[in-house]
Amino acid sequence: MTLNLNWSTDMNHLMQEDLARAHMAARLGEAQALRMGNRIARARRLSRKAEQAAQQARLALARAL
Repeated sequence: MTLNLNWSTDMNHLMQEDLARAHMAARLGEAQALRMGNRIARARRLSRKAEQAAQQARLALARAL
């Protein structure tokens, strides 16, 4: 009976550890996806700014001529 109880307790601990690892892996995946999304959004903003600056430079050049 004691052996069976110890085995059951050990299995419960192992399952809890596995569950904690799975949750941590899921949170890490979410954090990486969020960072990637932030990088993409920032790149789009910077690209828009660069396009606007180029357009303004073209207009300024056209006005100067």
